Amino acid sequence: MFATYLIGLREGLEATLVVSILVAFLVKSQRRDRLPQVWAGVGLAVALSVGFGSLIQYTSTSLLRTSESRELFEAVTSVAAVVFVTWMIFWMRRAARTIAGELRGKLTDALAVGSLAVAGMAFLAVIREGLETALIFYAAAESAAGGTGPGSLLALAGGIATAVVIGFLLYRSAVRINLSRFFTWTGALLILVAAGILKYGVHDFQEAGVLPGLNDLAFDISTTLDPGSWYGALLAGMFNVTAAPTVLELVAWVAYAVPVLVLFLRKPAQPARPVQPAQPAQPDTAVPAAAPADVAAVPSPRS
Repeated sequence: MFATYLIGLREGLEATLVVSILVAFLVKSQRRDRLPQVWAGVGLAVALSVGFGSLIQYTSTSLLRTSESRELFEAVTSVAAVVFVTWMIFWMRRAARTIAGELRGKLTDALAVGSLAVAGMAFLAVIREGLETALIFYAAAESAAGGTGPGSLLALAGGIATAVVIGFLLYRSAVRINLSRFFTWTGALLILVAAGILKYGVHDFQEAGVLPGLNDLAFDISTTLDPGSWYGALLAGMFNVTAAPTVLELVAWVAYAVPVLVLFLRKPAQPARPVQPAQPAQPDTAVPAAAPADVAAVPSPRS
């Protein structure tokens, strides 16, 4: 359940921050008349994301007739979800400091074109997060013991609701969050979730007969890690850590989690600054200090 909650929180906060930036920009620019177009684009993106998730679930449960085809479908969606998770966390780490300026620039261009452009810009800004959420949620929920049942849906909805509340508080400037630290911690946890999804995908490929070694266990610690215990269920539900994985499952988990975590947690190299020629001394002038770029405070419409 925690994995699906984390997915809803992370993806929901990204989408909420995007919407908050767009709304705050329109309010401060005295263009409240364009807010309905923004909300229309956001609503359409949410509706299509829900429809996409329903289509994935319907395909798995109703369209696929054999167990082998269902296993293969779940394996492919698991691998696709891992690709999206990996791309998403690295993209956000790189773009977190510039996303607000880029969105404002795009919205300015859309305002010059017309209402449909504003709605389309808001739609495109949110639909990526929505489609990612639907795909990653399906893969994560299937890899957990409960599947895409009511509990997983409630956990996802809880994460999204939490993200909406945080986003609203940021918009009203009621709270300040170190986004760099937030996305680093949630990104590291999502890498472990993605490693579990990949492990589950490898197991599905084995059950579908695409990969060998279904009965070749790497180890069996069922006597120590009881799958029926609360901690066994917690590890299986969050990171798909099981007591008796196959060799290929273990290799896939380690081969993904270790290098991706190292690359993600490694501090990006700072570009070398060119040496500037010495300047003559200037009189002291008061310069206001800039706010840290990694601390979120969406401009309030009251400012």
